[in-house]
Parts: sequence; structure tokens; C-alpha cells
Amino acid sequence: MEKKLKSSPMFNTRQLAVIGMLSGISILLGISGLGFIPIPPVKATIMHIPVIIGAILEGPVVGGMIGLIFGIFSVIQAITNPTPLFFVFVNPIVSVLPRILIGIVSYYFYNMIKTNHNSIKIGIGAFIGSITNTFGVLGLMYLLYVERYAKVFNISVSAAKKGIIAIGLTNGLPEAAISVLITIPVVMAVKKFKK
Repeated sequence: MEKKLKSSPMFNTRQLAVIGMLSGISILLGISGLGFIPIPPVKATIMHIPVIIGAILEGPVVGGMIGLIFGIFSVIQAITNPTPLFFVFVNPIVSVLPRILIGIVSYYFYNMIKTNHNSIKIGIGAFIGSITNTFGVLGLMYLLYVERYAKVFNISVSAAKKGIIAIGLTNGLPEAAISVLITIPVVMAVKKFKK
């Protein structure tokens, strides 16, 4: 008599709830405009922070799923609310892939750090996850669309390259710092509650 193997669902109920809740928060931050914090002269985004939190709490697959939903939302936003750079964000390689990687990279950097100070591990995971978002999106924009970017803003390709790099530096570091400041207390509180 053959034994039937039980197939386990990809996600348990808690993981599905985390994916739904954190994806919803990320989308709400984007739709409401609350996901952008003005740090003159730029606006830092915090829309990727739910991806990082989900990854550190529930693992890389959950984090990747939240990132996937965030990325799909970015594509939908680019289509329904177009900006001069909409052509960049309708490409899933630019708007979805880096967002999936946020969750995967955050989780593995968090786990890679060998220390008894959980806040340090969380902070490093959050910092690297945030940088993954910034440099993933802008790096792919640079590689795939720098000439088109230059035409849209009527500048030279050289100026466009410098501009994309400047955005990466001026946005990337404040976003990473904010990610660390928000992620550490949230993850620590949830981990205490789960005990």
C-alpha cells in the first residue's frame, strides 16, 4: 500500500497574515504620500521598510513576497499616475526585481551577523536592505535608461549619469538611516511579543 505524502502549504497562516498586512502598509504609504519623508533637498522613501521587517521576522520567502507586491504596486502606480520617468517603472526588471531582493538580502545579512546584540543584526539587515532598494532601482535605471533619462530632462548623457549617482547618494543614505531607526524598534517589539 502506497503512503500518500502530505504536501505542506507554501505559507502558514501567520506568514500569509504578515505578507498581507505589511504589503498593505507599503501600498498605503505609497497611495497616501506618507511613504515619503522630506529631507531637504530630497524626499526619502520608507515604502520598502515593511519588506525588511517581514524578511527579518519571517524569512526571505515572506520578505520576497512582500517585495513582489511592493514592486507590482510600483508598476501599477507608474501606469495609473505617470511621471516623466514612467517608462523606467513600468519595466519589472527595474521596479519589481530590486524590491524582491530587498527581502532576500535583508534576511541573509541579518542572519550572517554573529553577535548577541539583536539590535545590531536588525540594523545591519535594515541598512543593507534599504541600500539594495536604492542602488537596485537606480543602478538598473542607469544601466538600461540613462540615454532616455537624458532626453527626458534635456541634458547630456554625462549629466544624466552624474544626476542618477547623486540621487543614489542623497536619497540612499538618509533612507537607509531611517530604515534602521524604524526597523529596530518594530522588530524588537514584535520579537518580544512573540515570546
